[in-house]
Amino acid sequence: MWGVGASIGPYIMGMILSSGYDWPVGYRIIGIIQVILTTIIFISLPLWTAKDQGMKLEYNSDILSISQALKLQGAPQILLCFFGYCALEQTTGLWAASWLNVVKDIPAETATSFASIFYIGITGGRAISGFIAERLEDKNMIRLGFIVIFIGLILLTFSFHYTIALIGLATIGLGCAPIYPSIIHSTPERFGRKNSQSLIGIQMASAYIGSAFMPKLFGILSDVTNISIYPFYLLFFLFLMFIMHEWAENNKITSTEETVYR
Repeated sequence: MWGVGASIGPYIMGMILSSGYDWPVGYRIIGIIQVILTTIIFISLPLWTAKDQGMKLEYNSDILSISQALKLQGAPQILLCFFGYCALEQTTGLWAASWLNVVKDIPAETATSFASIFYIGITGGRAISGFIAERLEDKNMIRLGFIVIFIGLILLTFSFHYTIALIGLATIGLGCAPIYPSIIHSTPERFGRKNSQSLIGIQMASAYIGSAFMPKLFGILSDVTNISIYPFYLLFFLFLMFIMHEWAENNKITSTEETVYR
């Protein structure tokens, strides 16, 4: 459902711009929709059936400090991998319209709508991943995502027509689809169940840093150089993810019940 909302947003903004309104109007409309959805969720909370509170956890969670978590085998690498993924995803989605407009000469209102192609790729990829995830291990789902993203970046880099660029964006989204959930799902098995709660929290922090600052960094770099560096900037984070993931796999904790430090 996240992908559906992310895909609709750019279309709404494109419609607003094509209707002659300025971009703040589009943001106001999106904001109103979010307030309505939040209100509906809040009102519906009493309708949610709570799980049996008497259930006991199958394991006890150890709350680790950041320094302790970073000493776990493979933890720094997987955090950098997560950071790289969110940097790539957010930069792709936020700057796709600008790149299409400037580099491919697509009108701004049309480029804004076309940016949703990336999120449609993620949505479709998440649906497909649900059918194949049980047949492939998390690490193979992540590696498959890397390969598909790389193919998408090749299409984006060498697109002689904007249609090829759109296919490239959709392909990048398709490749992004399994990475985030697979990293989270593999955490208990990778670092041990007792450590998973702390590690997932730190992974989220790493993800937010990548999401918050790396698109901004691209904006600064594109001002200094040119927005045409867009595919190469994304390629850097793909390589970062690949290297860190494979490094983490080579330092994987073999015991899922014990705390293992480097």
